Amino acid sequence: MIVISRFVTKNGFTVSQGRYIARTLSTEKKYVETTEKKGVRTICMCDSSSCNSLSLGMLKSLVTEIKRDEDNKNLRSIVLMSESRKVFSAGHNLKELTATNIKFHKDVFETCSELMRAISQSPVPIIAAVDGLAAAAGCQLVVACDIAVCTERSLFSTPGANVGLFCSTPAIPLIRNVPRKNAMYMLFTGLPISGKEAYEYGLVSKVVANDKLDEEIGQITNAINIKSRSIMHFGKTFLYEQITLDILTAYALGTEKMVNNLKMKDAQEGIQSFLEKRKPNWSHDLK
Repeated sequence: MIVISRFVTKNGFTVSQGRYIARTLSTEKKYVETTEKKGVRTICMCDSSSCNSLSLGMLKSLVTEIKRDEDNKNLRSIVLMSESRKVFSAGHNLKELTATNIKFHKDVFETCSELMRAISQSPVPIIAAVDGLAAAAGCQLVVACDIAVCTERSLFSTPGANVGLFCSTPAIPLIRNVPRKNAMYMLFTGLPISGKEAYEYGLVSKVVANDKLDEEIGQITNAINIKSRSIMHFGKTFLYEQITLDILTAYALGTEKMVNNLKMKDAQEGIQSFLEKRKPNWSHDLK
């Protein structure tokens, strides 16, 4: 038997609520369950005892699973989801942030930033499938994904100021995806918004009925699967590259990218298959 902590969600964060005794066959904590089927890697957060808090262990597990075998041509998309139907992720684990170890705190936030970079730099689209609460860094994780789908009952919040820790890093992708006034409302009040409001704000791509999330994710991944992996990679790289550019520079870069795109084998195969009214035979090569 080992002694482990019990956690609850309070003000949108994960906090300790004492300790209890549990039996376990292994001292190694499991943060995620990963499966792969028909080109779709599904990473399911399963640390329900801490409401899938983004502890250092969880962050490292997510980085590892996103980067693992990322150059495999059979990998076409990645889905991030939660085992729980109540909480996607409650944000950083506040118990880890009460210590005075500044180096540890830096490791937590640097690893979190590494996770966000891993998402944007992944060669395949990464999709958040949200059913429940996504708070603070959990909300950041959703917004950082390329596509996000949530259920109607889902909630999103950035309540850091409630406990004296302003959501500075969650604000980075939030204010780049959501209109400024909506982002400021979330950051300054800490109040949660609904799935419908998240869609209206532009925080998520789609909101679906509570029982339709799996169906919607299936439609999205199927649509990605029939396309060339190399073209998806090429396009995703360009999208993130041009975001910070002024419009004239972006168009100049876009023109160069379109010309280079046409040089690729899969571009010519796609055009030829369209003209010949047949399905394309993709190579998935970045050439």
